[in-house]
Amino acid sequence: MTSTLQPAATTEAVKRPGRWLALSVLVLAVLLVAVDATVLGLATPYISEDLNPSGTQLLWIGDVYSFVIAGLLVSMGSLGDRIGRKRILLGGATAFGAISVLNAYATTPGLMILARALLGVAGATLMPATLALIRNIFHDPRERSLAVGIWGATASAGTAVGPITGGFLLEHFWWGSVFLINLPVMAVLVLVGIRTLPESRDPAPGPWDLISVVLSLVGMIGVVYAVKEAATHGVTAPTLAAGLLGAAALYGFVHRQLTMPTPLLDMRLFRRRGFGGAVLADLLTVLGMSGLVFFLSQYLQLVQGRRPFEAGLAELPAAVGAVASGLVAGRAARRFSVRAVVSGGLAAVGLALAALTTLGRSTGYPILGAALLVVGIGAGFSFTVTADVILSSVPREQAGAASAVSETAYELGAALGIALLGSIVTGAYRAFTGPAGTPAQAHESLGAAVEAAAKMPPHTAEALLDASRDSFVHGLHLASGAGAAVLLGTAVVAWFLLKNQKLESAG
Repeated sequence: MTSTLQPAATTEAVKRPGRWLALSVLVLAVLLVAVDATVLGLATPYISEDLNPSGTQLLWIGDVYSFVIAGLLVSMGSLGDRIGRKRILLGGATAFGAISVLNAYATTPGLMILARALLGVAGATLMPATLALIRNIFHDPRERSLAVGIWGATASAGTAVGPITGGFLLEHFWWGSVFLINLPVMAVLVLVGIRTLPESRDPAPGPWDLISVVLSLVGMIGVVYAVKEAATHGVTAPTLAAGLLGAAALYGFVHRQLTMPTPLLDMRLFRRRGFGGAVLADLLTVLGMSGLVFFLSQYLQLVQGRRPFEAGLAELPAAVGAVASGLVAGRAARRFSVRAVVSGGLAAVGLALAALTTLGRSTGYPILGAALLVVGIGAGFSFTVTADVILSSVPREQAGAASAVSETAYELGAALGIALLGSIVTGAYRAFTGPAGTPAQAHESLGAAVEAAAKMPPHTAEALLDASRDSFVHGLHLASGAGAAVLLGTAVVAWFLLKNQKLESAG
């Protein structure tokens, strides 16, 4: 294969033949991850009914993937820089497909949590490799902005394809079928990618430091676990110990990177205000949005009584808005400014989340649909431009590590968002007072309450459903309000941190 690490001074390097076909393979990997993340939300009520997890186990099923992937992204991004991004992408895609089968046939909550964790290991290889390959395939800045926009638009499209496809499957097959849809996508990705993707790597990467890998993994999981447990059950001795262990490991990781001649992650990248500002904006944005994303499907199905396929269609406006804005975000940032597009997008998402605090059990769809459209448009502008800023601010040979930092911020934000905002919803939900005879497990999750109501006399069942749904919606209001505050605050922070930041121009 021809190396893509040659100087990009020639026309051939700028306009590499087959670059758009190669991009189509990369976006398949993005589609794989996006679809998997969204179908889980739809399948949650069915998993809850079949596997009967506790409320804590249900949250672990939702966020253990993010915990593991956040802990491994930097390590896997650096590994791709060393052994080859094409190699790690295709290997990871193969593993992702195989482990999806384990997810589909999990028979206990513990096995489901393990399967999601293993999927996180495989998923950690995919996203950094795709962005790093885009950085090395597209040398022309405007073409790269468009490629990043398509990359982001595909991720957003996956959030629409996932619920719609998953909803159809859930209405006709068992819940495990939603994970098996990964297999044909994975097969196409690997077979076409072998022929079309160029290999690229850092020409002088240094060794892959296993001590740094362990410190990164222990640090991320320890800190996020501590936050999750403290938010759910309060500060306990084991929680505090996990948090201190994680913080110590992260401190050790940073110190080791600063003292190594060839670190796993070059910490000097964060001295660049554009890079650091874009990473922080991504983390806080996902944190503010993720609680809503995780619980929205439950609201649509268990509160409003929509079928899974209908619930999937109801979430479509967010993906449509993100696709449309992602494709024009680079052009908008060059015409106006990076900070105007990013801050404006974040403010729009914050206002839309604030509007969702008015949702009721019987709120009409136009209000929800309009809010989701605005969320999608704002997120599409912000995420696309920050990804472009991160990629363009580092040398090509460090693209894997930089992309991994970007994705780590995303996954860490998702994990923290589900832990913190999810705990707000769960805490508010558990406070409801049910009718006499309400079983204890009905207070664990709304899915458990619906299941319990099915075994109760009609009058008692109706009272239980009314109380539990009202409590769930109240929790959703609190999470939406908290998310709105985070997004509006992030918009202000991004306005200052991204001052004078510009996207590269051709020439």
